[in-house]
Amino acid sequence: MPAPLASARDYLTLTKPRIMSLLLITGAGGMFVGYGGAPPLWLFLVTMLGLALACGGASALNHVLDRDIDAVMGSRTRGRPVASGRVSPEQALEFGLFLSALSFAVLGSAVNVLTAILALVGNLFYVVVYTRWLKRATPQNIVIGGAAGAVPPLVGYAAATGSLALPALWLFLIVFLWTPPHFWALALM
Repeated sequence: MPAPLASARDYLTLTKPRIMSLLLITGAGGMFVGYGGAPPLWLFLVTMLGLALACGGASALNHVLDRDIDAVMGSRTRGRPVASGRVSPEQALEFGLFLSALSFAVLGSAVNVLTAILALVGNLFYVVVYTRWLKRATPQNIVIGGAAGAVPPLVGYAAATGSLALPALWLFLIVFLWTPPHFWALALM
């Protein structure tokens, strides 16, 4: 039986906009640090677009891979678009891959190749290492998987400078170390 017609809201939900907004903030921080102030507006906007596409693509792929556990975990996840059947796994997979590929194309052509590669590495780490492997293998998944959420400052820094340097690695480390206690605090609420 085909999946019911998905709404635009379902597709927006696949991108996890609340999480994406936090990742964009840390990516913007990396840009400001790398540039030593406010970067040119066009560079900022195209980098944020590319990063948003990467984050949205990875999140949609996460929905596909987690649909089995989302369906049984509880009310918070059971109603997600793929777990509930409003978006088919195939539709979400195509959407996630499209956003991810578009991100790489935008960042690689309008910013620089390093920025595109870093966004792709973050995407792959989140989807393959965190979602597919760590989440199902160890309760320490947030500790290790936090590396995926710490990639956006590297993306922003590389967009501003075309390279990576110690300040970018410090930003990565700060976000990486901040992720577990932040996540655990939210889980206790």
